Amino acid sequence: MATRAKRPRVSGGRPARGPPLRSARRSPARAAAPPAPGPVPLCSFPSPTQSAPSARTRRHPRGLSGAGPRHSAPVSQVSRPRASGESESDPVAGFLTWCRRVGLELSPKVAVTRQGTVSGYGMVACESVLPGELLFAVPRAALLSPHTCSIRGLLERGGHAGGRSHRGGLQSRAGALISVFSPERGALQSQSGWVPLLLALLHELQAPASLWSPYFALWPELGHLEHPMFWPEEERRLLLQGTGVPEAVEKDLANIRSEFYSIVLPFMEAHPDLFCPSVRSLELYHQLVALVMAYSFQEPLEEEEDEKEPNSPLMVPAADILNHLANHNANLEYSADYLRMVATQPIPKGHEIFNTYGQMANWQLIHMYGFVEPYPGNTDDTADIQMVTVREAAIQGAKGEAERLQLYERWDFLCKLEMVGEEGAFVIGRKEVLTEEELAATLKVLCMPAEEFREFKDRDGWREDEWEEDRLTVTNIPKLKASWRRLLRDSVLLTLQTYATDLKTEQDILSNKEIYAKLSWREKQALQLSEVCSGWHILQGINLKTPRTFLGLYLILNLFVLPTHKTSIIKGKA
Repeated sequence: MATRAKRPRVSGGRPARGPPLRSARRSPARAAAPPAPGPVPLCSFPSPTQSAPSARTRRHPRGLSGAGPRHSAPVSQVSRPRASGESESDPVAGFLTWCRRVGLELSPKVAVTRQGTVSGYGMVACESVLPGELLFAVPRAALLSPHTCSIRGLLERGGHAGGRSHRGGLQSRAGALISVFSPERGALQSQSGWVPLLLALLHELQAPASLWSPYFALWPELGHLEHPMFWPEEERRLLLQGTGVPEAVEKDLANIRSEFYSIVLPFMEAHPDLFCPSVRSLELYHQLVALVMAYSFQEPLEEEEDEKEPNSPLMVPAADILNHLANHNANLEYSADYLRMVATQPIPKGHEIFNTYGQMANWQLIHMYGFVEPYPGNTDDTADIQMVTVREAAIQGAKGEAERLQLYERWDFLCKLEMVGEEGAFVIGRKEVLTEEELAATLKVLCMPAEEFREFKDRDGWREDEWEEDRLTVTNIPKLKASWRRLLRDSVLLTLQTYATDLKTEQDILSNKEIYAKLSWREKQALQLSEVCSGWHILQGINLKTPRTFLGLYLILNLFVLPTHKTSIIKGKA
């Protein structure tokens, strides 16, 4: 059974205020959010250190018609021929006919529909479903990947007409040989690792008789994708300032452009008989990258394979129709011959079936899928404090140049121990500190007396019994040493200063239905990122900057504040 991967410890933190695009193993998903448009990051594409849920590198919620500016939809220019059995007036009927033809088995208890779903096409229970019941089974031959597409031979040779295949394989627990592309492949090797799949999609979209044409008919309109990478730069920075997403998107766009012109376009131009001029487009490539980021799956590695490179992404028809909830009621399982979606909770008749795209904080969801899951639905939301922010808070509190130099020495020592880095983040969830060891070590080293640090440095770290004494959990934060809590408080306040809007303004908008209704879909999503929940009553009327990863930071602020400073901090003073 596919289980969600545990979050990464440290470097898993958000790099430089935002994740890069490389395929992450922790796959997110689309949320049951307000009108939501519809990795998996990519070229810097989600970083391998950011593990994704073992279920998949998942997708974004489809955008509703009219959500955001309409980009041209190059797919329509490809003049994709309609496959036999595909209904021109009813894409669902054509898709169901295709499912029967390829052996994709749908339970009679489920229906593919737009009615009663949170966004776009989804799957709804026609009858009550019990935990453990099979919802559908997808044969591996129906998966769309570089190994199943009609140009698989060319892709496996890296685009060369001759030479031996570099095809490798992983033995699954069920005994199936799962082929993967060799990372040593020269011509198609890229930072994202997605080039073979993207080329497969570019070819199949315009192939005269693609096996997957009825499946493509259920895709969202590529010109309506709502990932922040398609927002105007000014709007992206205005609405998402402080979340790290604008910085991540800039890296993504640069990497996508580089990958397209250095690898993808030369490959297509070398094979003009396989790629018509209409698909040799950077705009279309952007859109397909976003689609793969939001809709593809990544088969989890077995426990004994954890040190290996993640499996390449693939498209899973039917499975990618499901929307996302953190509290999902279905899960994708992998076996030798089929991928099976199985109910994990009772699903009453008429209720939507939800998968999970992984353990994703809201800033990750908006970046990779174009939506957020409103509070209190996203139980995987986190508060991120950049590691360098803690260093800055400590240095600002130093009482002289000598003390500042000592703090830099301590920071360098923490870097040597690989506890911190210039682009990492400390990640705090609702129930646990996900980077417990790293945050505890940082607080301990930066706050310890000079003599203790010298002894600590001489023995190159601490003993196991010392580590156990300084365990850092959400519940014991109020019991930490005063110097630790003070440094945490100052770090939180510095973090809050990076956000553009103040809490009072956003609280007024959220509480005024008339004003809220006039906001654009993107503005509503941005507000959901900053909506205050359980900590709101404590912060009434404060003129603090609003944290986009709101829940965790408010809880942290409440927990970290020293009793003697509580009043002044609540008034917005350090």
